[in-house]
Amino acid sequence: MRHLLSIDDVTAEEIGAIFETAAEMHDVQRREVKKLPALRGRTVINLFFEDSTRTRSSFEIAGKWLSADVINLSAKGSSASKGESLRDTVLTVTAMGVDGLVIRHPASGAPAQVAQWLHESRGAVPVVNAGDGMHEHPTQALLDAYTLQRRLGSLEGRHVAIVGDLTHSRVFRSNVKSLAKLGASVTVVAPPTLMPSGVAGWSKEAGFATSYDLDAVLAGANGRVDAVMMLRVQRERMSGGYFPSAREYAVGYGLTRDRLARLEPDTPILHPGPMNRGLEISPEAADAVASLVLDQVSAGVAVRMSVLYHLLAGEE
Repeated sequence: MRHLLSIDDVTAEEIGAIFETAAEMHDVQRREVKKLPALRGRTVINLFFEDSTRTRSSFEIAGKWLSADVINLSAKGSSASKGESLRDTVLTVTAMGVDGLVIRHPASGAPAQVAQWLHESRGAVPVVNAGDGMHEHPTQALLDAYTLQRRLGSLEGRHVAIVGDLTHSRVFRSNVKSLAKLGASVTVVAPPTLMPSGVAGWSKEAGFATSYDLDAVLAGANGRVDAVMMLRVQRERMSGGYFPSAREYAVGYGLTRDRLARLEPDTPILHPGPMNRGLEISPEAADAVASLVLDQVSAGVAVRMSVLYHLLAGEE
């Protein structure tokens, strides 16, 4: 694994290796001294052009717990705010001798372009995609699958429903790929206005089902649902009216208290965060015993530690 730009960059076997290492990294969180020497002497830059709490802080913690020197840069505090191009920003930063770059950018494909620029000018500087536009968010998909696997065991033959704003969701795009590689079946659910264009052709190729009826899916129309992943309604990316009102969306596509009551009590509930409580997920569902929302946050550090380790530790 040279970079992690997309779930397409990893095989099922490599995902298994990442999870195996992540399980060992997870134990570090329970230690009094949370440090491993694996990346001592390495420098990692977190270059974030979008706001983030979970992803940015978990990458920072992951790097520091592996003893790497971690530097956080944002668009507001960099020369990008003065008009410097992404290419010049990246080449300037990496010219300082850094060992790895984690990048989050609002433009789809930006991390892949950065990896190409670095390959042409600086050689092998590993790049991790921490979310690019409406394209992918591979480490989020890995931590989601890792969290589910810890709860359910093998994901082979499991059925996962992914519900919400699919049009604007890079998490959905990465998750359908990772879950398929691990043998799970996926049904995605959204109102017609938030179902991505061309999804019918893509779903046949990728092997997932689509539905506009959340209640039918939860009732087992495509088989028993083993886990439900709710996605945030990304209103900051919406330029028009994708649904009449917040209340109507919650009634039609939210994991309400009534829908929660119809699920098996042990059905895992996931949400990549941040949550719009009362919109795509009710407070009762977010805080339910079966909710894995905080488990995902904890797993995020372990999985990102594992990804950095596999990319930067080399033969050591």
